[in-house]
Amino acid sequence: MKISKADKLINKRIKKSRISKRFTFKRFAECFFTYLGLLAIAAVFFFPVLWLILASFSESGSMYTFKGFFPSSYSVDTFVKLFTDTKTYNYPQWFLNTLIVAVCSSVLGSLLVILTAYVMSRFRFGSRKGIMKTTMVLGMFPSFMAMTAVYMLMTQFDMIDNLWGLVLIYSAGAPMGYLTQKGFFDTISNSMYEAARIDGASNFKVFIRITLPIAMPMIIYTLLTSFTWPWSDFILPKLLLKNKDMYTVAVGLMSLGDTEFARFAAGSVFIIVLYFCLVKYMVNGLTAGAVKE
Repeated sequence: MKISKADKLINKRIKKSRISKRFTFKRFAECFFTYLGLLAIAAVFFFPVLWLILASFSESGSMYTFKGFFPSSYSVDTFVKLFTDTKTYNYPQWFLNTLIVAVCSSVLGSLLVILTAYVMSRFRFGSRKGIMKTTMVLGMFPSFMAMTAVYMLMTQFDMIDNLWGLVLIYSAGAPMGYLTQKGFFDTISNSMYEAARIDGASNFKVFIRITLPIAMPMIIYTLLTSFTWPWSDFILPKLLLKNKDMYTVAVGLMSLGDTEFARFAAGSVFIIVLYFCLVKYMVNGLTAGAVKE
């Protein structure tokens, strides 16, 4: 029995529809399990944040029972107490100290990082590869290994209990993380630099008028990452700051007693809000420079 052309066409369409359904189900399953995994990871990371937020509204938070984290009654008295009861725990002063350190170290450190990355990306000199390899090897070691040497240096320079000592260390150590910025500068076309040099522009003018405007997203990213670091760093400020009035937020919150967990959570909420406000600009700073025209 011969099969007509119309029947063959119908059979082909049936097979295609079955294949398309099969692939549609496969794609659905892949998307389902992918999003399920992402939601599970997000829940793991979001749970401590939710825990802190709920604990900050507790009348008597405790870090040993779930009643402190999931309070039966809510109150904003903890936030009021955080800024008014400053005799023992001066949170406003800690916040101001951290803000000063963060702003100064982000500006100075970002300047050093951008200059280091630009030199490593655009200039060729004898010890260039050696310096890059050395910085990569040193970056493999944790920073707290040098704390003893840092403490001795700060003692000699009389910078114990001095916020400018923190600014100096943060800024001096910032150029070690120049590789991200260098990778950005490597993607900038050489034709623009060559055209500028043909027109008689010096290296300084090329850097100011061409590189900086193009690298503005990366500069913003560098500023924000340098700004957020002092808010979470604990080891170095704890080592150098002995006076309670000179504490940063991280050291001050860790110095609270076990019965002050509600106050600890309330103080941490402001840091969480700060990170949520800045993370958008950090991501935009990275993605804005992905495509260059």
